[in-house]
Amino acid sequence: MLAFLKNLTVVAFLTLAATASAYSAPKNVLVVGDSLSAEYGIARGAGWVALLEQKLKTEKIAAKVVNASISGETTSGGRARLPALIKQHRPDIVVIELGANDGLRGLPVPSAEANLRAMIAMAQENKARVLLVGMRMPPNYGRAYTERFFTMFETVAKSTRSPLVPFMLDGVADKPALFQQDRLHPTAQAHPIILDNIWPQFAALVKSK
Repeated sequence: MLAFLKNLTVVAFLTLAATASAYSAPKNVLVVGDSLSAEYGIARGAGWVALLEQKLKTEKIAAKVVNASISGETTSGGRARLPALIKQHRPDIVVIELGANDGLRGLPVPSAEANLRAMIAMAQENKARVLLVGMRMPPNYGRAYTERFFTMFETVAKSTRSPLVPFMLDGVADKPALFQQDRLHPTAQAHPIILDNIWPQFAALVKSK
């Protein structure tokens, strides 16, 4: 009986250790975005992705962040690049922040939607979870187009069961002082706000098993 209890204790200990290891194992995070994530026009290390890395360290969350964002990137460009990025970095989490350049060019919403769906499917097939980051277009693009564009992200997120940040520039878009002279790209002062918008959904992913 004593031997049995000892064996039971060892099994319980190993089970707890394995569970703790699964939760504490470092996660690989891949960010695929455009200029809003690529630190366009601001100092290196001032963008929301760099701030995310700092916050992960502060929160003592073991994660490696790879920022594969490129200024001017579209959903089709991200879709084309993603297979090689997944193969190289083997991410546990993929953050997709794309679509703004599609919208600014007035590209068809169904095309952008198809590209986002393909990217999410690709990530999920490779056992990665996806965080989709949404965007709004300026009102001068017309109400019909801007609404179709904005709701596209929610539609894709729901159908693929992916968490969504509805609008990454929430709290920024209505403050001209937080934009650079081109009135398109946020200043460094805006990026902590952007991170605040993204963090709750991201934290839920990175802290999960």
